Amino acid sequence: MPWSSGFSEPTALPNGKKLACLRDAAKYITALPAKEANAPEWQAAMEALMLVVELNGPTMFARIGIMRALNRGHVREFNPKRKDPEAEEGP
Repeated sequence: MPWSSGFSEPTALPNGKKLACLRDAAKYITALPAKEANAPEWQAAMEALMLVVELNGPTMFARIGIMRALNRGHVREFNPKRKDPEAEEGP
């Protein structure tokens, strides 16, 4: 698969820019500071990129790897005040 292959949906970066294709993602990862780029999440994202390109895999795999790396350390918190839409449905 060519490096110019686009993602089904661009990936938003913390700085407001977007990654639209595999090449954008590879450039972003390789431009990271060494300490951050060596994080297991970014290593996995780069490996996913390589596998997609070399084995003609779905670009969604690479996008998932990037999203996981971008969101590492983010913990979703349970909000007990949030209503369950299914619970609101009446008989």
